[in-house]
Amino acid sequence: MPQTTRFTSHEEYVASMPGDVQEILKKVQAVVEAALPQAERCISYNMPAYRDQTVLFYFGSFKNHLGVYPPVMGDAALIAELAPYRNGKGNLIFKYQAPIPYELIGRVAVALAKE
Repeated sequence: MPQTTRFTSHEEYVASMPGDVQEILKKVQAVVEAALPQAERCISYNMPAYRDQTVLFYFGSFKNHLGVYPPVMGDAALIAELAPYRNGKGNLIFKYQAPIPYELIGRVAVALAKE
């Protein structure tokens, strides 16, 4: 994805990705929308995001992984469960070559909405 691309919708962002990644992004959308039915789609930081008054959840596709932002801060048990996926800043990295834990991503969305 060129740095100059500015996305205006989730659909535009997803369509810009390779087919196998598009399927992953669509599943993330479905999981988040089921977990947060009140949240609205938006683009923030040029990534797909969800908001309910404020932006609660971002996700983005990178060369080798799916990123989920911001870090979960208020649920110690969930933070411990997320340890294998956390980077140095606490953001989540899910490698494409491993199964994507969609159910866990749904729980992250709920936790972020509560924070």
